[in-house]
Amino acid sequence: MKILVRATNWVGDAIMALPALRAVRARFPQAEITILARPYVAFLYKNQGVCDIIIDLDDNRDVASVLRARKFDTALLLQNAFGAAWLTWRAGIPERIGYARDGRSFLLTKAVRIPKPGEIPAHEQYYYLELLRRIGWLESLPNESFIHLEVPQEERNRAEEFLLSAGVKRDALRVAIGAGASYGSAKCWPPDRFAELANRLQAEDAKASVDVILFGTRVEATVSLAIAAGMRRPPIDLTGKTAINDLPALLSQCHLFVGNDSGAMHVAGAVGLPVVAVFGPTDPFGTAPVTPRCSIVQEKTYCSPCFLRRCPTDHRCMTRVTPDAVAAAAKEWISGIEVRTA
Repeated sequence: MKILVRATNWVGDAIMALPALRAVRARFPQAEITILARPYVAFLYKNQGVCDIIIDLDDNRDVASVLRARKFDTALLLQNAFGAAWLTWRAGIPERIGYARDGRSFLLTKAVRIPKPGEIPAHEQYYYLELLRRIGWLESLPNESFIHLEVPQEERNRAEEFLLSAGVKRDALRVAIGAGASYGSAKCWPPDRFAELANRLQAEDAKASVDVILFGTRVEATVSLAIAAGMRRPPIDLTGKTAINDLPALLSQCHLFVGNDSGAMHVAGAVGLPVVAVFGPTDPFGTAPVTPRCSIVQEKTYCSPCFLRRCPTDHRCMTRVTPDAVAAAAKEWISGIEVRTA
């Protein structure tokens, strides 16, 4: 049996879909499972034991022909878009399974009804698992408390050497900051608050020196520059200097992650870091990282969650979150962290 899985397009969603992918592998241990994903998501599935083949979705080639040549038996669409169904129909895959949405039901052989509010647990991981349950691939919804992302030791070693070459001290407490969010600026805690948080952590931690490491893409460079400008000690600024594929390994060599509701937040939680996540326009009941080592800092306002990409008013859901509140959450985790010097 040859199964094609069309993965989701966002890093956070891709991690939250891992329990469903593991369930598919458990259901069909002998099947050849291929994941079709955007390059900036596909790397997450390497070394996870959920598939045999990964195909990067490249808009510059005839992907339908590539898929047709592989003669898949079944396509499982975790992505919700019309285009996912259209592609697998064009590829001639005889069984096409996905949620009945975006006007694509006529292209699916199994168009599954979307769960109504309250039918399943609120967290997004269950959205993907419920699809499997409704088609008979899963008997019941598992209760995952930790979505783990495997990082090979050789990748951890390379990441450690890179961090040391960038100026990170071997014996420092490493605080990773992810101040951006691809979804939009509404998710972002202001840069001056991150700077104040960094200053407090560096001034108040008596156990070890604290290196603050800024992670982000090139488009987030302005945010990182604003944070650095407000810090009393310069951070290790890796914004735009690393590939997204390197993020799991790099974060695995840190001690704590502080950031917005973002893909980096989910990666940090999945590689085992304690996470302090600042939430505003989105809902932690739906998209918090699946790890017991997480603290959510949120100031509920009348308009939250709005799920807007940009705030049309005064961004009060984020500006009301104080450095004091985030620092207190961070210190709870720092108190239990042992920094190794060897």
